Amino acid sequence: MNRVWVYQADRFLTDNEVEEINSALVSFVSSWTAHGSALAGRGQVRDKLFLILEVDEKQAGVTGCSIDKSVHFLKGLGQQFGVDFFDRMKVSFRNDAGEISLVSRGKFEELVKSEQIMADTIVFNNLVQNSEQLEKEWEIPFRESWHSKVF
Repeated sequence: MNRVWVYQADRFLTDNEVEEINSALVSFVSSWTAHGSALAGRGQVRDKLFLILEVDEKQAGVTGCSIDKSVHFLKGLGQQFGVDFFDRMKVSFRNDAGEISLVSRGKFEELVKSEQIMADTIVFNNLVQNSEQLEKEWEIPFRESWHSKVF
């Protein structure tokens, strides 16, 4: 089971940006280390919105320094592309057409109150921490999510 970090952009990325960021991720992950040991990691952009990093900790465990390196890398990407991967004030969900929507927390709260976000609306739980959770608990119904306790 891999350790996972999900970073959500504060806007949707263009196809060109996704291509460039995925290329940068390949370079970063190939040189990502923890105390001199190479990390068995991978990175990808999904749905033009989420940047996902994974590390197989059976080969080498992640350290505070290696996490700092990834944060520094992501902040650099953010500056390069004018995007913020650390903005926690936006919420993503699947709309009635199944497409991903990205709105401010305030707008999301309005949608909940006006019942446009229902118990079975799919929301993204970017707090998942491993590959199994990413597979089973990343896209979940609103009623099962931390969102339902906040909104």
